[in-house]
Amino acid sequence: MKRETVIVLDFGGQYNQLIARRVRECSVYCEVHPYNVSLAKIRELDPKGIILTGGPNSVYGEGAVLCDRELFELGIPILGICYGSQLMAHLLGGKVTTAPVSEYGKTEVEIVQGAGLFQGVSAKTVCWMSHTDYIEKAPADFQVAAYTPVCPVAAMECPERRLYAVQFHPEVMHTVEGMTMLRNFVINICGCSGDWKMDSFVETAISAVRDKVGQGKVLCALSGGVDSSVAAVLLAKAVGRQLTCVFVDHGLLRKNEGDEVEAVFGPEGPYDLNFIRVNAQERFYKKLAGITEPEQKRKVIGEEFIRVFEEEAKKIGAVDFLVQGTIYPDVIESGLGESAVIKSHHNVGGLPDYVDFKEIIEPLRMLFKDEVRKAGLELGIPEYLVFRQPFPGPGLGIRIIGEVTAEKVRIVQEADYIYREEIARAGVDKGLGQYFAALTNMRSVGVMGDERTYDYAVALRAVETSDFMTAEAAQLPWDVIGKVTNRIVNEVKGVNRVLYDCTGKPPATVELE
Repeated sequence: MKRETVIVLDFGGQYNQLIARRVRECSVYCEVHPYNVSLAKIRELDPKGIILTGGPNSVYGEGAVLCDRELFELGIPILGICYGSQLMAHLLGGKVTTAPVSEYGKTEVEIVQGAGLFQGVSAKTVCWMSHTDYIEKAPADFQVAAYTPVCPVAAMECPERRLYAVQFHPEVMHTVEGMTMLRNFVINICGCSGDWKMDSFVETAISAVRDKVGQGKVLCALSGGVDSSVAAVLLAKAVGRQLTCVFVDHGLLRKNEGDEVEAVFGPEGPYDLNFIRVNAQERFYKKLAGITEPEQKRKVIGEEFIRVFEEEAKKIGAVDFLVQGTIYPDVIESGLGESAVIKSHHNVGGLPDYVDFKEIIEPLRMLFKDEVRKAGLELGIPEYLVFRQPFPGPGLGIRIIGEVTAEKVRIVQEADYIYREEIARAGVDKGLGQYFAALTNMRSVGVMGDERTYDYAVALRAVETSDFMTAEAAQLPWDVIGKVTNRIVNEVKGVNRVLYDCTGKPPATVELE
């Protein structure tokens, strides 16, 4: 059965993932594609609607990223956001120029047209602006739907052609009624029924994997994290004992985590899986020796992962497929079209050029993190596994600034264990998207036991987020931070200072590297 889809065309904006995520919150499937995807491909996708993202360029400047004007003649409903709205105006005969006054942040917008995109929206509503250019004059057949004191076309529409545009960002939390606007677009204007549900996804994914694999043998890269665990159970339900799960303990896991993973997925666990644990700590430490650059660390870890899997596959004999728990943010952050590479995820941009498997299967590739959790519950995975703290594939390798050594791993493992223990003990873990301790590359002078020390500083991080695309630093109780600090400097040898990271995403990422 064909799935109704809305596509997002990415013009380089920082919120491309977030727009897609918000559309899926309306129970409508959504994919992100580069801005220059061909019209033939768009027709093949047959979307119910198209959304044009923001971007850093000027539509009239050198190097402007433009789409084909014919896009607006396809008869498909289109919503332009920020740069996307200016692009629509520019290509259809309006005028875009540098704004006399730039707008950034929360801005009160006056709604003129209370139907269509703004049905059910207050006459005055707070929206998130971020622009230096603006639409000075809308195209001839467009009506101005909203404005601000300094932005004459904060929104415009041409209902006859089903074209809509907003200068602000409805996808961010700071636009108070943004979800109402997006829901109006995808449900009322595009006519989507909202058929994107996890139960149907799981059923379809199991069937698709079974058809693809046939009688072949499958090797699953199991890290014990949420994504790979859900992928493993999904594959087990699809192909049963044809699946072998290989858990590589690369020495970059949290304290005791290797044994915990084996307890769940190993022979004594609740799942009937072929399970192999490979203890490869020294091998990874050797490969990482002397490497300090984050992208290089990610790629080294990614390649070594694959080489270990290849070796295990040869021992098993004639393995056809490799399964990975890649999810959609991994794909987008690793670079989509001409978008910026935020970071190469070890299972996307970090893969080596040659992989000795017939094919890589990524059943969760098009899911966001919270959708992966919903799929996990649909598959019957216990809640304590589904909602465990996210952990990056490269592990502590990207929570240690600079070179990775066994000693540094020990320090961050111990500090992180204390941090997580005290967070849970204080009961402040509810609502936290992610929290962990990381090791900085900074050493500083301290005094302990009346003696001078020159040791490392540990950084504590805790963020609140629903989707991991944007995040705010959590305001943890000061007494909890104080207790964690006291324990770390007293119990973890080699640390004499503890810092708390107050930075949100953006401008930071959740992980330090």
